[in-house]
Amino acid sequence: MGVLIWRWPVAFAIVACAIVAVLLYMWWRNRHAYSTDVRNDDAEVWNIDAHMQTESVAEQYRTWRNINRIALGLLSLALIVAGILNARPSSVDTSEEHSSTRDIVLCLDVSGSALPYDRTIIATYLGLVSNFQGERIGMSIFNSTSRTVFPLTDDYSLVSAQLRKADRILDGVQSQKDIDKMSDKDYQAISDWLDGTQNRENETSLIGDGLVNCSAMLPGFSYSGTSATGTNSSRSSSIVLATDNVVSGQSTYSLKQALDLAQSAKINVDGLFAGPQESENDATTIQMKDEIQSHGGIFLATSANAGVEDLVKQIESRRNGSEESNNQASVVDEPTWWVLALAVIYGGFMLTVWRLRR
Repeated sequence: MGVLIWRWPVAFAIVACAIVAVLLYMWWRNRHAYSTDVRNDDAEVWNIDAHMQTESVAEQYRTWRNINRIALGLLSLALIVAGILNARPSSVDTSEEHSSTRDIVLCLDVSGSALPYDRTIIATYLGLVSNFQGERIGMSIFNSTSRTVFPLTDDYSLVSAQLRKADRILDGVQSQKDIDKMSDKDYQAISDWLDGTQNRENETSLIGDGLVNCSAMLPGFSYSGTSATGTNSSRSSSIVLATDNVVSGQSTYSLKQALDLAQSAKINVDGLFAGPQESENDATTIQMKDEIQSHGGIFLATSANAGVEDLVKQIESRRNGSEESNNQASVVDEPTWWVLALAVIYGGFMLTVWRLRR
């Protein structure tokens, strides 16, 4: 909070002048209250001065006058505070807002072997979204074909709802035992969620095609490999690709070709091996690692010392997008203490009025 200021000082000046005028009038009236024009020097005048000479009456009269003065003082003070409130006491509130300029796409392989790892990735990002400030995030899933779960957005309530839904659906495919216990309703829920990812028969995990579709969700991407015009280049773009890199079928794009297209659009692609630990040294895994790292990305695999959640957090910590810092100032009304003071003063005034009426 800044220094106290007055937004309507003229209002206070008007009230102050009115109070001074009333007080001057009351003083003048009180001074001339007992002046009289005597038309006849022989006229008899009756007053109660003689009756006021008794000690008890004089004491009561002095008490009445003192309470009356207190009431007048409290009323004047209440009017002054009311004038201050009319002047709208305010302060300048300065704040610095930070927002990230990063776009993130979760690109998840939803073939049978990768699904159990996808749920952990989704659950991790569900926790991270609550700390996002300005990041835009989208999610695409793929097998032989791709489906956009939700487009690039900074509507975090929508993102959280979609991630919670995916987390709940994938909870039943963590092991073969879980799959065997699934109800027809659960099967249908998974089938609906995966709908659109298996439109090509006898082909699965077409990773290059899936990555290209994920890249197309980000601004600046072009299928021709040339930089698209009219895009916002001030934001950094990244993709978290989770797959076991086991391709079954003929894809339009290889992983290398897809990475080349992403790199030409200045999109960072980080790879997360979504497969069992015993497959980390397979040729397909090593190939994925080499391709990701040669294009400037981060490749991480599950191991005895790092779970999927830790790996995702490592990627997030190493891919800090640039932040925009905006200093904002706003004038905020600060009537709090003045209202309290007015309430206390007015309460005292009403108490003295009640005492005067007794």
